[in-house]
Amino acid sequence: MLKTLFALDEACAPDVPVQAVLPSNEELGAECLARAGIYRLLSAAFIEEPGRAFVAALREPDALAALAEAGVAFGPDFTAPELDELLECLACEYGTLFTASGGFPPMESVRLTGRYKQEPHFAVSQTYARAGFALGRGRFEVFPDQLGVELMFIAELLERSAAALDAGDAREAARLERDIKRFWTQHPGRWVRGYGRLIARAAEHSFYREMARLLTGFAEDEIAAMRLRIEDLDEGREVVPKQEIRVEFNPDEPVCNGCAQGTGDARLPTATHPLRDLR
Repeated sequence: MLKTLFALDEACAPDVPVQAVLPSNEELGAECLARAGIYRLLSAAFIEEPGRAFVAALREPDALAALAEAGVAFGPDFTAPELDELLECLACEYGTLFTASGGFPPMESVRLTGRYKQEPHFAVSQTYARAGFALGRGRFEVFPDQLGVELMFIAELLERSAAALDAGDAREAARLERDIKRFWTQHPGRWVRGYGRLIARAAEHSFYREMARLLTGFAEDEIAAMRLRIEDLDEGREVVPKQEIRVEFNPDEPVCNGCAQGTGDARLPTATHPLRDLR
């Protein structure tokens, strides 16, 4: 296109070798911290009802201008009301969207299986433990596979990566980058894009609508920048069918003190059966 518009002739171009300029550790670290800031912003928006300090900071002119540059444009329902009135409104919207019956809980287990505390719940718990990430308690208890917690974990890894780059430890920074890519592939990449689209449709208040739009766009940018190929399993479904719970048991296992004594033969489950088989 540029060659056509400006009638460029490749034969007239100077034969000058072009050498790629690699970013410095300082630049890479600054990028990690900038990304971590967006993760923490989104985490704070979804992990619990927004607090007074968080909302007040977002309504500062500089913050609103920075968000507008990123495409986040809150409506008058966020910028005009008194702070106490706004906090009450956001608390009601949070309850309606995420905790009330008929809402859309921001949990990976729920979005992918239709049930709480399924495989993603335990898988992320193990990932956090390996990374030395301890999930504390805020105003309310949250599950480890909750959206805000998963985003907070990635922010923590990015901040550790920035610290490693600042210390000149490129190997540690590279390891953390691999951990971030692996976590995205196994967890948030599978559901947050569709979930963000769903909340953007369902939200009545511009705060959650814009935060959901930011979540989807940022997730797509991160996945593209990391060159990951991850299928969106959530697909923004309003209703997620409940998966059948499967448990392992041996239908021939003796019960009521019927176990063999002194044989040392541990009876292991020989099959996997749906929960309905136990009824």
